[in-house]
Amino acid sequence: MAWWHSSSQSINLEWVEHIAVLLAMAAFAWLVWHVVFGRLVAISQKTKTEWDTILLQTVSTPISVLIWLWPSSYVLDSLLAATAKVSESWLVVSRRVLVFAVILWILLRLVNRIEAYLMKSDTRDQTTVSAMGHILRLLLAVVGVLTALQAFGISLTGLLTFGGVGGLIVGLAAKDLLSNFFGGLMIYFDRPFSVGDWISSPDRNIEGTVERIGMRMTMIRSFESRPLYVPNSVFSSIVVLNPSRMQHRRINETIGLRYKDADKMAAIVTDVKAMLETHPDIEQRSTLMVNFDAFAGSSLNFFIYAFTKTINWSRYHEVKQDVMLKIVDIVHAHGADFAFPSRTISFDKDEMTEAAIPVPEAIQAASNKH
Repeated sequence: MAWWHSSSQSINLEWVEHIAVLLAMAAFAWLVWHVVFGRLVAISQKTKTEWDTILLQTVSTPISVLIWLWPSSYVLDSLLAATAKVSESWLVVSRRVLVFAVILWILLRLVNRIEAYLMKSDTRDQTTVSAMGHILRLLLAVVGVLTALQAFGISLTGLLTFGGVGGLIVGLAAKDLLSNFFGGLMIYFDRPFSVGDWISSPDRNIEGTVERIGMRMTMIRSFESRPLYVPNSVFSSIVVLNPSRMQHRRINETIGLRYKDADKMAAIVTDVKAMLETHPDIEQRSTLMVNFDAFAGSSLNFFIYAFTKTINWSRYHEVKQDVMLKIVDIVHAHGADFAFPSRTISFDKDEMTEAAIPVPEAIQAASNKH
């Protein structure tokens, strides 16, 4: 209380008027900005592009905060000068940091809004967009921290020297975290898969749809609708299959005819191949084969080898079903039929005669039973 009474004696009406003028100017500037911003938003809504709207939404809040904080810093400066008699140098530095912080805030908001806008488009790779967003935010954060430290007079040379030694220690202690981080960067730049892709790994029990690629781990939704969280470093040491990027789906089936239809095999194979060559859902630029293949134990086998135009799993099975039904019609049209596992037993004439003569012991045993 004694300090306040001694300090408040230097607070006069002129100081109060100075504070009031600064706050009034801040309120007037904020009101003008509010009106101008409203007009600019109305104009941007009439344009065909969304970039002007994104820019206005980015700068609206930071500029409003700057309008109030900048005069407030001078108010605080005057108050401290009148009461505490402290140096103004740190307030000058704080104002510089304030301006740079607002600029950094605007840039971060701009990166976030551009990323959200690009992620809504189906024509852009969401994995690349997300990766660039993470990298830009990290870069802006590092630049912001280093600039703030330099503004307050902290030597960056010593800090970087200490950071080199400290970084080595931290790197050894958190090698798994760093390996996951660089594994995420590898996924972003190599792009073996993207968000929405169906992937699987023959090396690990991993299969499902990629929902999110983070800087440390990737979330995959399995076909049982269970989330699977895989560290990014795992993908640098396993084989990843990406069926979502296949160009076609393959039909590879073996069909068996009866041995008694051997004379009809050539005509059936020719008609089946002609059917596949004219089928609207079979890719004609890929390999297409229909050939008599093997003499099996109970059938004569021929195979079909073709690719569908669609890669959709459900549509693929519809096309395959249509092809198989057409093959059934072709086989039946030639008076042939499909084979099933069977076995034919034959006896020589002498063996049949011997088997038909009753054995005396067998006759005696049968009479004893009766």
